[in-house]
Amino acid sequence: MSENRSVTGGSNLASANLPSVEDVKAWKGYQLDEISGQGVAKVEGLFVDKESGEPVWVLVKLGRFGKTVPVSLRECAAAAGRVWVPHDREVIRNAPAVDPTLPLNREQEKMVLDHYGIPETVGRGATIAGRPEGATTAIPPV
Repeated sequence: MSENRSVTGGSNLASANLPSVEDVKAWKGYQLDEISGQGVAKVEGLFVDKESGEPVWVLVKLGRFGKTVPVSLRECAAAAGRVWVPHDREVIRNAPAVDPTLPLNREQEKMVLDHYGIPETVGRGATIAGRPEGATTAIPPV
């Protein structure tokens, strides 16, 4: 039980275990693999929390001319030029598209969190739950 809380809770302990902005930027071009190990997308970038500057979303591009979708950084594991996520291909492909050059507001993030089944009581959901409606919550890094 306590292990699960440290991974999904909104504490600084969980944040301390996440990769840095520089680490995630270095993932650009990595293959994103779904739960069964099949390639689904390529890492294109990231979004950081507007208030803390901590990385929160990995942005992946589906196919050469496909859409860009966010994947929660808390659900990613990276090594050897690959990023693995605990979702199947269809979940990733059906995620809401985002423009990697524009910020996300609270409602857009909530829609993405809902798609992945992340409640507003844990992780990113808990972080943005208290922010005002319409507030910009995630931005491309500077």
